[in-house]
Formats: sequence, C-alpha cells, structure tokens
Amino acid sequence: MKRIELDGEHFTLEELYAIVFDAAQVAVAPAARKKMLASRAVVERVIESNSTAYGVNTGFGKMASVRISPKQIQQLQINLVRSHACGIGAPLSEHETRAMLALRANALAKGLSGVRPVVVETLCAMLNRGVHPVIPSQGSVGASGDLAPLAHLAQVTIGEGTAIYKGKTIRGAQASGTGQP
Repeated sequence: MKRIELDGEHFTLEELYAIVFDAAQVAVAPAARKKMLASRAVVERVIESNSTAYGVNTGFGKMASVRISPKQIQQLQINLVRSHACGIGAPLSEHETRAMLALRANALAKGLSGVRPVVVETLCAMLNRGVHPVIPSQGSVGASGDLAPLAHLAQVTIGEGTAIYKGKTIRGAQASGTGQP
C-alpha cells in the first residue's frame, strides 16, 4: 500500500477512505513541513517582538484584552485544550476518529496555523500506529461545534486524555508516544 503524503492542498476522498478504512500509512509532505516552519516562524517573531496576538499571548473571548506573559504562553495553550475538552456521550467510532485525525492533520499541513510540524507528525504517527483518541460524540464550545471534539483529540497529542490502542484504553502519554503503549 502506498504512503499518503499530507500537504494541506491535495487530499482526495479516495485517500481519506484509504486512511480511514484500509489503515493506509500517512506522512507529512516535505513542502508542507516547509510551510509549517515558515508559519511557525511568524508566531515566534510575534512572541519575540512582544506584539499582541489574539490567543497566542492574550486570553480568549472576553479575556482577549488580557496579556499573557511569555513565561505563561505554553500553559495558556495547554489550559485551552483542557478547558475545551468537555464532551459527553458515547465515543466516536474508530473510523470517525481516523477521519478526524486525517482531516485535522491535512488542514494543519497547509501551513497557515502556526503549529510546529511535530503536531502534524504526531497525528500521522497516531494514525500509522492505530492510536485513536477517545472523543465523546456530544459536546460543543462556541459556534463552530468542533472545538470540544478537537480538544479531546489534542489532549492525546499533549500526553493527556485517553486513547484506544489495539482494543485497550490507554493514557494519552502512552498513546502519543511520550510513553510506551
């Protein structure tokens, strides 16, 4: 089976099907890695210049006018994931979770979000290893409706939450590769 390279630009329904149902292997395309590094460099420059950037060094929503100190920026991002992981209900199926992982990895691979390439590489590694975050089927934060499910997905990438691996529930630290399943 061929490996599917995610670049944020060219992703077919057939490729999504192969990832979701045939466990096709995925990787970050070299061009996408370059775009993500360039986008991340913008975020780093904003932080270094002490400019204000919503959600990077400010609070969110009504807290947008509150500046976050450089020492607290990483904790802000972790707290955001934790605060939005508020879903309930039966978990999404393995196929639904695989689709969500693949689609999020491809969207981030486009290189417009400022994430480090390791984020997309982690999502790809989880798909390739058969690690599936436990994502509740109900729950929403904000108007987009995807923040709670995405937060549960993100929890595993930062070593929190839970995932299913070879039919067993494991801690996020084991699932994400920060520990061993």
